Amino acid sequence: MKNKEDLIKENEEKYGKEVREKYGNDIINKSNNKLQNMTEEQYKEVTVLADEIITTLKQAFELKDPTSNLAQKVAELHKKWLCFYWDEYSKEAHLGLANMYVEDERFRKYYDVVGVGGAEFLRDSIKIYVDKKVN
Repeated sequence: MKNKEDLIKENEEKYGKEVREKYGNDIINKSNNKLQNMTEEQYKEVTVLADEIITTLKQAFELKDPTSNLAQKVAELHKKWLCFYWDEYSKEAHLGLANMYVEDERFRKYYDVVGVGGAEFLRDSIKIYVDKKVN
């Protein structure tokens, strides 16, 4: 498990310029601060959660049904994971991020580890999830 400082540095090097241009410095700085201020227990929890997302996504992807209970569990886990980094959650931002996973080859490759089309499946699952949620 990477330490928090290394993770922030790596993310800044890989994505910093473009995400700052797209979302602004304030949002990214808040996210980095939130990560930096996590307790070791919270950081371990979010790291385990990231692994659980991939494991559950793989199982759900095999069913090929983004409406399945497993697919909806993945979307819920993903929301929970996001809330460790975001000050506030919105369905629109969640879906926007899921769309970026499909559009950006780096993220698509990360989620396609479960199989070609994994990123699209996650996006579709999240779309169904956010469409069902009241808030």
